[in-house]
Amino acid sequence: MGDLQHFGYFFSRGFGPQAWGRADWDWGLDWTKPDLYQQSVRALEQAGMDLVIAEDAISLGSPATLDLRIRQAYGGPKHDPLLLAPYLFAVTEHIGIAPTVNAGITPPYLAARQAATLAHLSSDRFGLNVVTDTGSARHVGAAPLPHDAAYDRAEEWITLLRRLWRSWGEGYVGDPSDWHFADGDALDAFHHEGAYFTADGPLNALPLHSDPVVVSPGGSGRGLGFAGTHSDVQLALAPLTAEAVRTYRSRVLTAAADAGRSADDLRVLFVLKPVLVPSVDEADRIVTASRHPSDGDLRAAAVAWSSDSETDLLALDLDAPIPAGTFGDHVSAGTIRGLVGDTPDAPLRELLTRKARLGRISAHEGFVGTAEEFADFVEELGADADNDGFILSGDLHPAQVYRMTGDLVPVLRRRGLLRREYGGGGLRANLFDF
Repeated sequence: MGDLQHFGYFFSRGFGPQAWGRADWDWGLDWTKPDLYQQSVRALEQAGMDLVIAEDAISLGSPATLDLRIRQAYGGPKHDPLLLAPYLFAVTEHIGIAPTVNAGITPPYLAARQAATLAHLSSDRFGLNVVTDTGSARHVGAAPLPHDAAYDRAEEWITLLRRLWRSWGEGYVGDPSDWHFADGDALDAFHHEGAYFTADGPLNALPLHSDPVVVSPGGSGRGLGFAGTHSDVQLALAPLTAEAVRTYRSRVLTAAADAGRSADDLRVLFVLKPVLVPSVDEADRIVTASRHPSDGDLRAAAVAWSSDSETDLLALDLDAPIPAGTFGDHVSAGTIRGLVGDTPDAPLRELLTRKARLGRISAHEGFVGTAEEFADFVEELGADADNDGFILSGDLHPAQVYRMTGDLVPVLRRRGLLRREYGGGGLRANLFDF
């Protein structure tokens, strides 16, 4: 028996056309309506997931990459996941929902008020996945910022949100005996003028039991520093060996210690997309078939990475390294590193071939395996790397949710790795009750 770990689900296509390009589309579920997502999130709550995180990118990309991003619906269309959250809360009782909110384009006062409202409506199950995407700036008339400056802005943004959330202090009385609702003198009527934002408090929303949970991605030094200082959940990407997990967690926890926090103040959850199959023979067959990707497989990988990076990789020479300066300032260091790894001078064909190949969970070379093998992997990282848990990634579509969790949940529960029940107190309690 292993120790309990935390699990969540990353809704990686965002509020877009779930199952596009796969046979699951023939289920006939309308991605623009809430039913598909409600059915999926109920299944995830039954499976013991702590939270669902909704990806979002408000931009369809630069004019040069528009076709790449919409041809296979990689980059769009997408609706706003913040507005989907109430529909998911309405059909669940425990699971948390954390839509993506862009700190560069959402004014702090508006973001604080929306988050406070949804926290109350959901009994404290609302969280924010805070991103620093700069490519969307032009859509709101803002100037794009370099990578590190975008994190400087996000730090001012989240600090201002927290002051707004706490701006009622002890001012709320709520005494119906003499209809005394609140004391204005106790409210924080502050004026903020910073490097990026100007705003006044107090917030026109009721005080919260606790701040909404803050989730953040980002594997750069600034991204890890932001997580260590400000986040409750850090979405981690790393080669998932015990040594790599220990190293990654150590970097985040060092940043937290530098900010006066401890390991008990945040959870580092590694994002992965497992391919779970019924037998070892089937896992071996899938991996073997992927070792020699076709030109079509390489093109598909190039289209996906072109969409993610808003950079047309199809225009580059496959047999040469990616030229210096190809990626603009809007491309995160984590995205670039995810493609090139430690071999920036390798030919593009080699990089795409690595991305098209699959590996076995049992060999720590990838995520193809049986439910039992995946459970072995979870148990090992918990024992050897003190891992907090995982975020499974995929479309929020019933077929994919059931395919990923159907065989896995019983195995994880039998081994004591996955919760069987929730406590009370909302999303923060989910994440910190063990």
